[in-house]
Amino acid sequence: MEELIGTFAGFFTTVAALPQIYKAWRSKKVDDVSPKMFYIITIGVFLWTIYGILKADVPIIVTNGISVVLNCTMLVLIYRYRTVYNG
Repeated sequence: MEELIGTFAGFFTTVAALPQIYKAWRSKKVDDVSPKMFYIITIGVFLWTIYGILKADVPIIVTNGISVVLNCTMLVLIYRYRTVYNG
């Protein structure tokens, strides 16, 4: 049961950024998106990835590693679209 809960937790945490990434990519509008929140969550999942590496826990490494990439993608979109479309 613990492994099932951990799997679902990792899955939902990993895909949480996808709706925002998709919306930003499609609309090219990011004015209401906080880059600070994405910096904080990126640092958090990066540290979880390091923790997973130290513990040799593959599910933690994989889910949080993917989360780092997704959240960095959102940060790139924020700065790209704010620069391109706002000045």
